Amino acid sequence: MNRYFVPFAELRQQPTIVVDSVGLGAALTLAHWRGAATPPALRDDTSAGAALRALHRPETPGLAAQAVTANHFDVDGFVGVWSLLHPELALQHEELLRMVAVLGDFREVNWAHPLADDAMKLVCWLNAEEKARFYEPFGAPARRRREDEASAEKFAWFLPRFAAVLQNPDDASAAWQPEYERIKTAVATLEKQLAPRRSYPAISLVAIEAQEPLPYYALFGPTAGFDIVLSLYNGNRYELEYKYTTWVDLESRATLPRLALAPLVQRLNELETSGRTWAADGITDTGPLLRLAGKKLTKAERYADPDGRPIYTSSISPETMEQEVVAFFQAGYAGVKARKYWTWPEMKAAS
Repeated sequence: MNRYFVPFAELRQQPTIVVDSVGLGAALTLAHWRGAATPPALRDDTSAGAALRALHRPETPGLAAQAVTANHFDVDGFVGVWSLLHPELALQHEELLRMVAVLGDFREVNWAHPLADDAMKLVCWLNAEEKARFYEPFGAPARRRREDEASAEKFAWFLPRFAAVLQNPDDASAAWQPEYERIKTAVATLEKQLAPRRSYPAISLVAIEAQEPLPYYALFGPTAGFDIVLSLYNGNRYELEYKYTTWVDLESRATLPRLALAPLVQRLNELETSGRTWAADGITDTGPLLRLAGKKLTKAERYADPDGRPIYTSSISPETMEQEVVAFFQAGYAGVKARKYWTWPEMKAAS
């Protein structure tokens, strides 16, 4: 079958498979978005994973549709779309593609895995070429464009070129090497510092100490299985973040619901004497951040690496910060059981 990509606006002009998105009139939805109409047998932690599962089940209703679309461009969605357009090659490289999708969306990587290096190279190539030739993730509004329209240009450029890089990543090293080396240097720096990592499994939180802010792929790389990261940098600089793992419906494990962070913000502001104010994003944001506020960050800046944005010095000690954060979640999750497929109303009720 010769499938082809169509811009999202053309969804209803022919039977269309929708990847990493939702849309009325889809012949088949393959998305890990909360509440998406992905068939139960195809549910996966990533949308690319759902697409790969579909390739193993050719009898799936709707999979006969030849048109494929997505309403935005990111690593996971792109890998899912590309896999449907190149099924034989996708299945040959399924394990690697699954790692690329997880790395792209959740920034998790097991460096001991023999395919980890290739997965990082592919993600770095996608990221580097996207920024160099188009615009950064979540950057369409700043250019007064709609993402569902502007992203079609990215798909048009990447879809015919990805197979060659997938099969021979080193041939594209000129593009991926700068970001790849930056990330590997950050990983090595963490290891050299013997940066402490304290895990609190009951509340799905991990606290990570580091001297300076880091790229997400180094910071979140070893956090698989956890959904909240407290970053503690030298100089009393802190950020707390809900990972994207609790914005989507994970298939592989149960999760706790996101809790509104306003009470924690209030408590930290009671303790803060630096003159700055703590603030947090709402729980429906893809990756809510709690941090000392300065100039309001754009969505693109919040999605970008922590080492690319200012993180301010707090008057709160690291020990107190960690204690307050842990106490907040321990109290909030008391009596709450982790499970799969929370709805947004259920999450809001949990707060």
